[in-house]
Amino acid sequence: MSAPAPKKPVDWFPYLLLLPALAVTLIIVAWPLAETVRLSFTDASMNPVTHYVGLENYQKMFARRFPEVIGRTFVWMVFSVSLKLLIGLYAAVLLNAAVPGRTLARILIMPPWIVPVAIGVFIWGWMYNGQFGMISGLAQRLGLLSGPFEFLAYKNAAFLSTVVTDVWIGTPLVAVYLLAAMQGVPRDLYEAAWTDGASRFYRFRRITLPLIMPAIATMSLLSAIWTFNSFDIIWILTEGGPRNATTTMIIDTYKTAISRFHYGEGAARAVMIVIFLSLFSALYFALIRKLSSRGDVK
Repeated sequence: MSAPAPKKPVDWFPYLLLLPALAVTLIIVAWPLAETVRLSFTDASMNPVTHYVGLENYQKMFARRFPEVIGRTFVWMVFSVSLKLLIGLYAAVLLNAAVPGRTLARILIMPPWIVPVAIGVFIWGWMYNGQFGMISGLAQRLGLLSGPFEFLAYKNAAFLSTVVTDVWIGTPLVAVYLLAAMQGVPRDLYEAAWTDGASRFYRFRRITLPLIMPAIATMSLLSAIWTFNSFDIIWILTEGGPRNATTTMIIDTYKTAISRFHYGEGAARAVMIVIFLSLFSALYFALIRKLSSRGDVK
């Protein structure tokens, strides 16, 4: 009977290389998250003395208008992400077409994403102004409005205005990302389909769309997370108004923790944001695994 082979010693060198990254992750992500969870169970405020209050902050949060804020946040996210994906996909198809001036068009689509967000939002705020804004003035000239209209002074108009601004800022990135995915589709597939007499729409539906679906799924998740946590666009335009019409979860968290100095209640809201995004990401990955098992997404 032969002797058992000696055990191979563990190579610790790869783990040592990972230690700096692990340390940075713990310091930047894990520790602040743990501290936020701890604060959510306290009455932390400007008072230097804090006490543990258990689930009181969470009970206060759901006893007020926070469920309405949650619903508004998801509506904001669904509207904005859907429009960015639809417009970005359409723009990517146009930019991928073999037409004169394609390179210039690809360059010109980027400024909304390249320009600093604050500057772009300030410009939109000026255009939404009813007295001297371009949108109200143009609508009056076309006969669509009988007088000046303050887009940011009415609840529904303000909400839609913030969605339009967010779509304007986020669409270029979606378009360029999907354009890169389209350029990775083998050209011989199009040539074979064209030879068989397939129409342009058929080629897009049966070749382009299925092959770029992983890119669409990835961008939808990233865009949903970015939109869910979007703060600067809403804050610069409306600060959550009028009458909380544009107050999303991140805006409500800021107002509670920073404006009113209720750090414990603000931390509880921040924890709820993490929970919602974690559940959303888990459902997303579960859906992707299900589609992959069916062969729809590779």
